[in-house]
Amino acid sequence: MKHWYLLYCKRAEQQRAEQNLKRQGVDCYYPIVTVEKLRRGKCQQVEEPLFPNYVFAHFDPEEVQYTSVRSTRGVVDFVRQGAHPIRVDQSLIQQLMIMEDSDEQRDKLNDGFKPGQAVTIQAGQFEGAEAIFKEKDGEMRSILLIKILNKQTELRVDNRHVRAV
Repeated sequence: MKHWYLLYCKRAEQQRAEQNLKRQGVDCYYPIVTVEKLRRGKCQQVEEPLFPNYVFAHFDPEEVQYTSVRSTRGVVDFVRQGAHPIRVDQSLIQQLMIMEDSDEQRDKLNDGFKPGQAVTIQAGQFEGAEAIFKEKDGEMRSILLIKILNKQTELRVDNRHVRAV
């Protein structure tokens, strides 16, 4: 009987692992999402794996050996609990397939902030102050508009210290 398993792959070799596993009759799946990245000063839509370095594999261990899956090019090993590979529940895979590249998932990955959205600063000298999200400033920082002495001023803040109001 076929079961889903989670494989850990070499860095950036999920596609290679998937191709080689499919040649052996193993079904593979890894969710892809589209995220906005700032590259050379421009926002670009980029597709990335939701779980970097991980691939879900669907096969019957009586037809395909664990050792042949584990020794497939691009695969490092199974995710295990003790000596046994962990089986992944079918409902989890179905839920991931449904959620893949949904607007809700994309917003979570992009910190979910839209220009003009009210936010609160969570740390630093402006902790607790409310601001307006203006735009991203690279992958790790954002530009916020904060009112100081009745004048809006731009402030660059680490994304970890910004929360939606």
